[in-house]
Amino acid sequence: MKMRKIAFTKMHGAGNDYIYVDATRYELSDPSEAAIRWSDRHKGIGSDGLVLISRSPVPEADFMMRIFNADGSEAMMCGNASRCVGKYLYERGLTRKDEIKLLTLSGVKSLFLQVNLKDKVEQVTVDMLEPTLERGEWFRPTADLVRGTFVSMGNPHYVVFTDDVDDVLRLGEALERHPAFPHRCNIEFAQIVDKGQIRVRVWERGSGITMACGTGACATAVAAFMESRAGRSSRIIMDGGELEIEWRETDNHVYMSGPAEFVFDGEIELLQ
Repeated sequence: MKMRKIAFTKMHGAGNDYIYVDATRYELSDPSEAAIRWSDRHKGIGSDGLVLISRSPVPEADFMMRIFNADGSEAMMCGNASRCVGKYLYERGLTRKDEIKLLTLSGVKSLFLQVNLKDKVEQVTVDMLEPTLERGEWFRPTADLVRGTFVSMGNPHYVVFTDDVDDVLRLGEALERHPAFPHRCNIEFAQIVDKGQIRVRVWERGSGITMACGTGACATAVAAFMESRAGRSSRIIMDGGELEIEWRETDNHVYMSGPAEFVFDGEIELLQ
């Protein structure tokens, strides 16, 4: 066996940090194993997971994103990662489009880039498509489940409204793996702060507590509207920053806007 070097970029969206690899240049035979090793915050690069960026295999999209959580499981979608992908693609010269079609495991998402006069991406808005409220195979009702609202944003979320978002510390892991969720679930603990502002802490399926979760922010905004706790637009305040969410009545799509930031570039050795 020999070692080869893989170039990577560390980025974050509202504190939700991932390792990004240009899969058009580097092929990873076992991305799940790489995600586990590289995400380790003591022995690796440190992140919530690994994101691979490649050209889309279908004509409906420009690029494709695959996400592997810190535990090696493959995620269907991540709103914060998709914003970072948009910034990466534009500022690293892979595209000059300010509207990008991105293929994910939960469908093709549209990224709308806000580019300033210095040709830098200041903000990205993601069309997260329609939320799904039918629970289907994701959910099996049980009598002992904490009361919450189920919302799918292409991946499953269970939103619990509470007076103490630190409930995530004692309930997050147990709820993720609760028998009610055969495929496990992302869990949001949400507190209404003011009109249009919601404080949220999240336990992500496969990653544990994270600084932010884009799909979780969307699910929370949808659940808040469904329960008449907020209007169609909400500012979601997470540990790592704030996201603006709008559930538009015109098309029933959820739109998420927020920042994306480069942290650093590096190289890591990989056995092959």
